[in-house]
Amino acid sequence: MLESMFPLGITHYLIGGLVIGCGVSLAYLTTGLVTGMSTLFSSVWSFVSRLSFFQEPRIAGSRQWRLVLALGLVLGAALWMFTLGGGTPVQTAVQPWQLLVGGFIAGFGARLSNGCTSGHGICGLASLQIPSLTAVIVFLTTAIITANIVLRLGGT
Repeated sequence: MLESMFPLGITHYLIGGLVIGCGVSLAYLTTGLVTGMSTLFSSVWSFVSRLSFFQEPRIAGSRQWRLVLALGLVLGAALWMFTLGGGTPVQTAVQPWQLLVGGFIAGFGARLSNGCTSGHGICGLASLQIPSLTAVIVFLTTAIITANIVLRLGGT
């Protein structure tokens, strides 16, 4: 059954999870800061938007280190692609409009839940926060139901 769920194996997922967990832990232990991605997105908007939400000190005040974090994510992906990934970028068969709609829904959900899957799932669970556990249960339940609906409707 595991092979049908993970046809490419699970080793790279385990290694990726360990690396992410170590990185998040290192950031928290050295700075006390939580490295959620939805706040990263908001802090980037603080450069161009003068709306009060984007100018809050917790957002605008953290944008420099969050940009370094984003750069590290991009460089890490490039490093993987050119070493273990065989130099070929991964492509998806998902239509651009579907990616746009999915991104909007995920972004709305991140704002609604006051954090994203990385913030709640990695940082929040690690610090034993009950609201993060609730958010992760909702995220996973919604993802499983959506994936099954799409699969049954003949999607990819």
